[in-house]
Formats: sequence, structure tokens, C-alpha cells
Amino acid sequence: MMQRRRIRRRDPEIAPDEIFLDSSNAPAFDRARFEGRLEKPLSHNTFSYLAAALALVFLVLVTRAWNLQVTRGAEFAAESAHNSLNVTTLFAPRGIITDRRGVILAENGEKEDGSVERKYLLPALGQIIGYVSYPKKDAKGIYYDTSETGIAGLEAQYDKLLSGKNGQVLTETDALGRVRSEGTIVKAEEGKPLHLSIDADLERLFARAIRNTANAHGFIAGAGVIMDVHTGAIHAIVSYPSYDPNVMASGGPASTIDSYNADPGRPFLDHAVQGVYTPGSIVKPFIASGALTDGIITSDTRIDDNGFISLPDPYHPGKSFIYKGWKALGPVDVKRAIAWSSDIFFYAVGGGFMDQKGLGIDRLNYWYRQFGMGSPTRIALPGEAQGLVPTPAWKKEVFGEPWYLGDTYFTAIGQYSVQVTPIQVVRATAAVANGGKLLTPTLLVEDTPSYTTVPVNASALELVRQGMRQTVTTALANALNLPYVSVAAKTGTAQTGTRNQYDNSWVEGFFPYDDPQYAFAVVLERGPEGAGGQAVNAMRELFDSLYAENSPYVGGL
Repeated sequence: MMQRRRIRRRDPEIAPDEIFLDSSNAPAFDRARFEGRLEKPLSHNTFSYLAAALALVFLVLVTRAWNLQVTRGAEFAAESAHNSLNVTTLFAPRGIITDRRGVILAENGEKEDGSVERKYLLPALGQIIGYVSYPKKDAKGIYYDTSETGIAGLEAQYDKLLSGKNGQVLTETDALGRVRSEGTIVKAEEGKPLHLSIDADLERLFARAIRNTANAHGFIAGAGVIMDVHTGAIHAIVSYPSYDPNVMASGGPASTIDSYNADPGRPFLDHAVQGVYTPGSIVKPFIASGALTDGIITSDTRIDDNGFISLPDPYHPGKSFIYKGWKALGPVDVKRAIAWSSDIFFYAVGGGFMDQKGLGIDRLNYWYRQFGMGSPTRIALPGEAQGLVPTPAWKKEVFGEPWYLGDTYFTAIGQYSVQVTPIQVVRATAAVANGGKLLTPTLLVEDTPSYTTVPVNASALELVRQGMRQTVTTALANALNLPYVSVAAKTGTAQTGTRNQYDNSWVEGFFPYDDPQYAFAVVLERGPEGAGGQAVNAMRELFDSLYAENSPYVGGL
């Protein structure tokens, strides 16, 4: 039997021993190209070096941490505590206040310690402009109140407009107090300015005239207003005595503030807007306008002024009530009654006498109200008083008594309980001058004029204006009969005090007479008996001062 021969088939795969050749048996390999060697293990020394390096780094970190936290930890903590970030208030400049021609009346300054300061350049306007309260610091010099706030007058009325918005600065300082970085976080926004209708020169002269007259004749206080009869813009407004707003804003000297508090003239009261006074005879032009319009009197009406009115007492037969005038003037018409301030004429016109019908208290009240008495004028100053026009209902409520004819008589001549403010009086006088427009008094140049119309006849106002001109040319305001400006006016005296031992002195009017541009009103408060005619002298001093300075108010350039 043929021996079967085993045939071995060839495996196509390469055996490992045909690949991994020992490079030592093949010296022709290019070792630079890694021929003849597949891998080479890291040596033991390499691992030793790496472990040593890591150990060294770890040791450095531990040493540094020990130094920072243990060896010098307290020192670095203290230094860190002294490095600080502070947020500092950047105070916004308050808006400036200027007069109608741009003259600065209130501006900003800086105190020696770097804090803010408000400077008032015309102290006579103290009650009108007012003053501010400065930001406040605690004992450590840290501000706990960062607002510069208006306290009185226009500073208070327009505080939001004037204030602006404070900014902030972030400052980093080191342990030695050195500034390391500084940057503005919020910029300060400057407050808006106020451009007043007031004329600083007119204001200065007006304040001086009222102060001089009051001091010379023993009055404790006074006030005055000058207003444009076409727009209602206030050109001058005086309250005497005044306070220095620089003193009030800074809080001292204390002795000066104490003197303000002790002054019987009440410097903190704005006498022009907040002061209420019995008007006396200055109401007669308004009552005459109403009586003429109602047909109670005409231009031809004449009433015999014998110096008194006698009325029988209905409760006591044979007895009479006597109502006296200030002087027997004889027969007077409405113009002469205004010029010479006839009480008897206005007793009859107000309450009736013999065959002369009177307005009666209801129509008196109506005409007072039409000319703005007994209600605020809405001037943009805080704390305005509204005054008072007495009525039977008011008397019943306050005193629990009925209304008498004598009450009507006295109300008709601005006595009894009639109370008005100087700003109301100048507004009513302007309405007489301009033909019946009862303007809202304004203090800012940009304010738009507004008014209501007094329902009075134009012919009635013309007669009243003529009577007020006669007051200057031939009667009680003759001190204002000036060659350089034509003035129309009405004077008034009101007794005050528990025994009527004091006089309040009034004058109202307008100028120039032929083309009225400005109305004025002045009151001097609580002078000695017999001093009731002095207010007209304050206006005379003002006019003379304006003329001496060639002022456009009296025809100058």
C-alpha cells in the first residue's frame, strides 16, 4: 500500500517570527528611522526625576500657604482690612436763580471743607426766594442726608426742578490711604435754572423805600408788589422785615436767628402773600365799579357828605346809631368820593341811606369776590393766605350773632372783618387798569398769562380810573403827582389793635395813567395812630429813585 503522503497547505498569514527580528542580527537597519526596533520602555530614572519634581512643587506650595496663612497671616489680614472700596456721593449743582435780565440771585459755591454752599445775592428777597437745607454728616464725617432741599419760598416751591440728581464715585484706597483707583459710577445731573420775572434793580429800590418809610414812621412791617397789568408778571415783591437766606441756610450765627424770632415784624412771614390786613378805603374803587355796573349809582349821582350818618335805633325809640366819616366833604360824586375817600358816600352806596339804594351785603360780597378778594391768587409761592370777606352766615357761625346794617356799612369801606393780602390788592388794581382782566400773578419769565374777566362795565372802570387820577392830582395821594410819570392811586388807612391805637397804611395804583403798564400795592403794618398816610411816601421814594437812575419804568432809557 502506497504510503499516503501528507500534503501541508501553506498559511497565507505571516508568522510573527518572520516580523520581530532582532536588530542586533540586522545591522543594516536605519535606527534614525526607528528601523529594527518597535519600542523602548522608559527608564527607572525618568520616574524618579518626575516624582522628585512633583514633590518639590508641592513643598513650595505648602511653604507659601504656611507663609500667607500662618507666618504673616495677621499682617496680611490687617493690610486687607485697610484696603477699602468707598462709594462717594457726587453732589449735583443746584439750579441757579436769575432775575428777568439774567442777574444772578442765587448760585452755588463751595465751603472750605469742600461741601456745597448756596449763595443768595439779594437778601431782601429772603422770604420770596427762600433758602435750602444742606446735606448732613454724622460725627465720623459720613453723609447720612445727601439732599440739598428747598425749605421756603421759591426754593421749596420748585425744589424738584432745582435739585437735579446726585451722582456717585467709586474709590479704592490702600492701607496707607493712597487712592489705587477711582471711577464715576453715576454722573451728577445739574438742576434746572429758574428765570424769574422779578427785576433785581426794581426790587432793590422798592425794598429800600419800604424799609426806610417803615423805620422812619414807626411801622413794624410792610409789603409791596409791582405787577405787569397785561401779563400778571411780578416785577418786584417785597416783604419787610426780611431774613438773610444765607444765615438761615448755614444755620448761624445763632444770635442773628434769635433776633429774627424776637422781631415783632415776623421776618419769617411773607407779608406780601401770607400776611392778611384790613384794607380800609383801598376797596372803594372796586365797590364803586360794582355799584356803577349794577346801576346803584351813575356818574351824576351826588351824595351829601356831612361827616356822619345818623340812623334811628329801632329797638330804642329816640336814640340813633351814628356812623362817622373821616371828614365832612359836602356833595360828592363817585370820582370825588374816590379821590377824597368819602366814607359817607360808600356807606350809602354799600348799605343804602335815605333815598339812596345800597348794594346790600350779598352784592358787596359778589363784587369783592369778582375782584379776587377772599380767595387765593394762585401765585407760585407756598402758604398763600386767602383773606376773608364777611357775610351774615360767617358772622352767625363765628360769633353766633345776627348781621346788622352797620356791618354792611363797615364792610363797604373795607373795615369790619374784611381781610386781604397785598398780592390780592395789586391783582384787583391791575384789573381796574387793564379793563377788567383779573390776572393770575406769575413769577417765571416763561409763564403763560392767564386771567378771568371781571363782569364790570368799561364805562364804570373809566370813571374809577379818573377818580384814582384825581386822588393824585388834587387829593390824598398828591405826593405822587410827579412831573416825570403820571400815576393814578388810592390811599387807605385801617385802625388795628385792641383800642384801634395803631394804623395800617395802604396805597394802591397804576402807571402811567394814560397807558397803564404796571400796578402797585403797598401796606405798612401797625404804625402809630395818625401815620396812616405814609404808604404813599414809600412809593414816592421809589419813583424818585427810579427817576434818579434813569429807569425805563419812569420813561428813562
